[in-house]
Amino acid sequence: MKKKVLAVLLASAMAITAFAGCGSKEESSTTTETSEETKEASSDDAIANLIASTEGTVDLTLWCSETEEYQKVMKELCDNFEAQYPDVDFNITIGAVSEADMKDRVLEDVEAAADVFVFPDDQLEALVKAGALNEVAAQYTYDMNETDTAATVEAGQYNGKQYAYPFTASNGYFLYYDSSILSEEDVASWEALTAKAEELGKEVGCEVSNAWYLYGFFKGAGCTLEENEDQSNTCDWNSETGLACAESLQKICASKAFKSYGNDDFLAQLADGKIAAYVSGTWNDKKVAEVFGDGYAATKLPTFEVNGEAKQMNSYSGYKFMGVNAYSKNTGWAMLLTEYLTQASSQEAVYAATGEGPSNTEALKNASSPALSALAEQSQYAQLQRVGGKYWEPAAALGKNIVDGKVSQQVLDDAVAGITQPADAE
Repeated sequence: MKKKVLAVLLASAMAITAFAGCGSKEESSTTTETSEETKEASSDDAIANLIASTEGTVDLTLWCSETEEYQKVMKELCDNFEAQYPDVDFNITIGAVSEADMKDRVLEDVEAAADVFVFPDDQLEALVKAGALNEVAAQYTYDMNETDTAATVEAGQYNGKQYAYPFTASNGYFLYYDSSILSEEDVASWEALTAKAEELGKEVGCEVSNAWYLYGFFKGAGCTLEENEDQSNTCDWNSETGLACAESLQKICASKAFKSYGNDDFLAQLADGKIAAYVSGTWNDKKVAEVFGDGYAATKLPTFEVNGEAKQMNSYSGYKFMGVNAYSKNTGWAMLLTEYLTQASSQEAVYAATGEGPSNTEALKNASSPALSALAEQSQYAQLQRVGGKYWEPAAALGKNIVDGKVSQQVLDDAVAGITQPADAE
């Protein structure tokens, strides 16, 4: 592992601070009053030393979402970061990589991957085990334990050590709808929603053929999907309850109003005025609000009937983080850039551009939208995404079979066999 220059510099300063805090009870009051000032001075010294020791151009690469909104706001923030250090010559390159694919892209060649990258919380363990993430042993411009929600900070830890910087706290899904044509009663259940959409000649739906969304139906019906210690999965979706769930979902998908669009197709149909309600996340907040106008609304996911009983659709929830590559050639600057991009004002800028909710508590106070309210409402029915890698392809294939009307015990048995195979199976 390469030497972490900035971390070493601050470690020395922190050692001095630690000794300063070991006085008697009579000295403790003075120590408390001066500790924050000492900490701030130490951080300033570390940054000043880094600037003084920097020669030539500082090359940094950032990988983040490929969406236009993300690329634009990140470019603006990186420009602002460069302006903060006018004596340093930066060359910051922003690459477009979907967060869903980030782990795989980074692990293709860790040493050649970006210095800083955005990833969802469920990828943390694999990135840490591969040695791809630099431990956040110290911070220089803010303390995440004081600024961000405890849940997001904790989700960025592995074996008690911090490996990631909290970035957003809204990685989940809910239902967008046009309240000018749909009532709260219409969106309460999939059965009512599809019936109303058929009457209106509109489309509603959810990407059932995407394993991320499919989980919400089976979990809501009462089925189990869990990741084991060896990163394989335990899954009972081929049980009696699982079959009943699949059959119920097949009936919903059979409605002429129900669609299972991917994100790009959803946005295209939305722009054409065909969509009345759809399951998605905060990343589409701005586009949905623009199309629905005064009718723009969002709520928790609908219920659906399983064996004649209404079941609440569940969902995955999660967070997005920024990580520093353990093999970065400019570790100190990569850490400072990451802190800049995850500070309160930057999270507010990202929220304004994309609609994704901040993890910073102060930034969160300034974030308000129907999407975030719906996400909060759905949160009581949401679970952190913790699932082994063998889940995704078999579950996606199962979802497609359900959409295509091909539900059977054999189809479910085959899906579960794939989902529960050993983690190292080819």
